Amino acid sequence: MSTFEMNDQQVAGLAAAICATAEAMGQEMNPGTAAIMAEDLCAYPVQVVKAALKACRFEVKGKLAMADILQRVQVADGRPGKDEAWSIAMTTNDEFETVVLTDEILLALAAAKPVLDAGDKVGARMAFNSAYERLVGQAREDNKHVNWHVSVGFDANRRTQAITKAVQMQRIPHERGQLYLADLSVAPVTEDGRAVVALLTGDVTRPSPKLREKLAAVKDSMLAMRHASAEEKTEMRIQAANELADRRALLIQQAEQLEARRAAQ
Repeated sequence: MSTFEMNDQQVAGLAAAICATAEAMGQEMNPGTAAIMAEDLCAYPVQVVKAALKACRFEVKGKLAMADILQRVQVADGRPGKDEAWSIAMTTNDEFETVVLTDEILLALAAAKPVLDAGDKVGARMAFNSAYERLVGQAREDNKHVNWHVSVGFDANRRTQAITKAVQMQRIPHERGQLYLADLSVAPVTEDGRAVVALLTGDVTRPSPKLREKLAAVKDSMLAMRHASAEEKTEMRIQAANELADRRALLIQQAEQLEARRAAQ
C-alpha cells in the first residue's frame, strides 16, 4: 500500500485546485464532485497530483475527467513504458551487463521466457508486453511504489556504469548506489570509495593501485579474447553460454519468489 496520505487541509486544497483546473479548461465543476476526486487522489503525493493537473490544462481537450488526472499521476511513478521495459529485459541476455530492473520487468520476463527460449522473439515480446502492462496496471491500482533492484553482471566497469546511471535517473537513491558499489567490491569504502563516488558527483579523484589493478585485469581479459585461437574462443563462448543460463535461472527463481510473495499478500 502507498505510504502517502494527504491531511484534511491538503485534500481541501487539492479539491480547490481541481475546481480551478476545470474552470481554466472552460468547465464548471461542482465542489462536491471535486472533493470526491480529491479524496480518490489523496493516496498520491501532493506535488505529483498538482503536476498532473497542470499537464491536463495543457494537454487535455474538452472536459477534465478523473481518468485524465489519474493517467498522468500514474506515469509519474517511474515505471518505464513497455518498449523501454523490453529493452531492459533483453539486456539480461548479456551476462557481463549489470541490469537495474523492476519487479514487473522481472515477472514479465519470466512469463515470456518459454516463448523466448523457443526462438520466437516477436512472440516473446508480445507475451512480455501483455504481462508487463497487466502487472503495471495492477501495481498502480494497488498504489504500490516502483521497486528497482540490481541483477549483477560479471564486468566490473559495467557495474559501475549501470548503477551510476540508475542513480542519475533517480531509479535508486544515491546512498543505496554507493552501498551497491561497495558490496559488489567495485570499490572499498576508503580511497576507492571516494573514486567511485566521484563517478556520481563529478569530483576529481584517483583510485588506489588496487582498484587500478582490477580495472587493468578487465582490460587484459578483453585483450585475451581478441587474441585467442578459434578453439579458445569456442571454449570461452561455451563458458559464457553456461554462465548466461545460470543467470537466467537465477532471474526465474527470483521471479518465482516474488510471485509467491505477491500471492501471499
